[in-house]
Amino acid sequence: MRIVIKVGTSTLAHTNGLLNIRRVENLCKVLSDLKNAGNDIILVTSGAIGMGCGKLQLKEKPKDVATKQAAAAVGQCELMYVYDKLFSEYNHNVAQLLLTGSDFEDYTRHTNFMNTMDRLLELSALPIINENDTVATDEIKVGDNDTLSALVAVSVNADLLVLLSDIDGLFTADPHKNADARLINVISEIDENVKKLAGGEGSSLGTGGMVTKLRAAEICTADTCDMIIANGQNPFLLYDIIEGKAVGTRFLKRMVKR
Repeated sequence: MRIVIKVGTSTLAHTNGLLNIRRVENLCKVLSDLKNAGNDIILVTSGAIGMGCGKLQLKEKPKDVATKQAAAAVGQCELMYVYDKLFSEYNHNVAQLLLTGSDFEDYTRHTNFMNTMDRLLELSALPIINENDTVATDEIKVGDNDTLSALVAVSVNADLLVLLSDIDGLFTADPHKNADARLINVISEIDENVKKLAGGEGSSLGTGGMVTKLRAAEICTADTCDMIIANGQNPFLLYDIIEGKAVGTRFLKRMVKR
């Protein structure tokens, strides 16, 4: 299988922005094992700004663009150092790709991106993708890594997109406020009723929320691949996902009638 896995800031870091070492180590271990089994693994990672905030000892996500970009520049170095170190322990080479919206909208740049991805996978490298927050502006940024991961999944013809976050999936109501909220296991169509279940933004250090996850599902399920939202607290659940077990919320690929 060709699998795109997106990890959010809340999965990678503690609430203070510092790295959740045990969780990241487990994530890299599982992804390495899945790659050893013959799967193409592509990792879309958040966390640069969050880790930069932690390293710069900022107590909250900055509001101004310049500080966000500075935090991203510091945090991206730390992020890739950690990934390179951990994946190297399992004899896997990583490759960093920093993208903006222009890399998907401009035909030439998009073609170059896809050619690079194809070659990296042929060379058995593990691509690690993030938005280029250091240079991205409102005019060219994707805006969140849920959407970015969906665009990547479509571009590389992935078989599955998995979003690992701090939630178990999509619920019938907010589980933090409603004890009767039930996890929805399968969604075959994203209609207005489903969209109403989405709330606001996620953690204080991240940029996503259920709204961006539904947007990602709309992009990648359009005759491309299924998408799953699952809780990243336990990276080992990726084994269950690959084995086809019911985990989180699965959005089914829409089959286009021809």
